[in-house]
Amino acid sequence: MTPNPADDPSDAEAGDADIDADSGRTETESAEAEPVEDESVDADRADAERIDADPTGYDAGGRRDVLVVGGGVAGLTAGVFTARAGLDTLVVNAGESILRRNAHLENFPGFPAGVNARLFADMLEAQATGNGCDLLRGEVTSVRREEVKGEAARDGFVAEVELDGDAADGGERTTVAARYVVAASWSDASYLDGLGVDVRDAGSKRYVGEDGLGRTNVEGLYVAGRLAERYHQAVIAAGHGAQTAITLVHDSDVPFYNDWVTPEGYFTGRGREVPPGCEEIDDRERRARERASMAAMREYFSEPHPDRQRTHPSLVDDELGRVPEE
Repeated sequence: MTPNPADDPSDAEAGDADIDADSGRTETESAEAEPVEDESVDADRADAERIDADPTGYDAGGRRDVLVVGGGVAGLTAGVFTARAGLDTLVVNAGESILRRNAHLENFPGFPAGVNARLFADMLEAQATGNGCDLLRGEVTSVRREEVKGEAARDGFVAEVELDGDAADGGERTTVAARYVVAASWSDASYLDGLGVDVRDAGSKRYVGEDGLGRTNVEGLYVAGRLAERYHQAVIAAGHGAQTAITLVHDSDVPFYNDWVTPEGYFTGRGREVPPGCEEIDDRERRARERASMAAMREYFSEPHPDRQRTHPSLVDDELGRVPEE
């Protein structure tokens, strides 16, 4: 269950106090785990050893914790949160987010005068990579369960990726293995067809069913943003991407309370340990981060964004919908 931010963190601390740093299990669990004979555990262990020993065909040398399909607002926001929680996260994106067609983004909190939509998209991408996400340009054409000895594994997925973003051209392909997948693409969900995921067809659109927190009916598969039938607004996509990511983190074996950066002593000054996912920083570090953020924002907003305005591609002779320069 996702903790309520208003809850006393001492509850979270009590539950996480004895977590073993190497295994992510409590001391009690670690002590009990060795004598237990469980074929499913052995299968999972063999699967992990197989992937670590032979990463051939898997992008970037092995199995990822999280694969995010779609680099729009929902997908990148999800990636920010999973990466910050310490999960090895890869975002695969084909083409451009529809956000870049906006003439001016005027309803996203924190920008009183609005912001150039293409600049906002660039900033969000930089935030994702700055927090540890890797980005891969390409199109995910299928996702299937990993196999162990020729049979589908209980967890884990393998995605086929067309690196040029156009499978019809026969471009270079690769595969990516991941424990979890977050589907945040729009409006294509055909790459999930082999998993038995619940999908609602609505004319030309397809929506993936979820439980209200981003979980689909397929264990380990999550959905975020417009594909989950959320309203088509950037702030809602960001919020649902974050919610889905936090749900995934809580479902994983990563100790986590909240993603908070607090002033020094906020927890320890009250005799409490810093909860997992939180960080205390002293005033010197706070000022350094503030100066860095100010410098970054000055640079981002020093000149108009160089990219041409986008529009609906059907209105111009350009696949990206770029408006002709005057």
